[in-house]
Amino acid sequence: MHTPPPTATPQGSTPSPAQESLIEYPCQFPIKVMGAKVDGFVHALTHIAHQFDPAFDATSIELRESKAGNYLGVTLTVHATSREQLDELYRALSTHPMVKMVL
Repeated sequence: MHTPPPTATPQGSTPSPAQESLIEYPCQFPIKVMGAKVDGFVHALTHIAHQFDPAFDATSIELRESKAGNYLGVTLTVHATSREQLDELYRALSTHPMVKMVL
């Protein structure tokens, strides 16, 4: 009879870094944000990025319009220092009323 390997970390041991995160911090981390192509959209995203990365370089922003030109894809590359920072940044971006999707 075959017994599957345990899925949990044995009691008393700590998870390996690979189990905690696949990202090594600190690092430059790209975040893709999509929303309607309206005035103020990129400025709003830049403001949020600065809240989580005070050294955020707005000149690194990449823009891509949708085929019909109604939506805008924005890539923000932030200096990520922890998973908590990225989680909070994703939360702030995804709850902004101008944002349709965050990847």
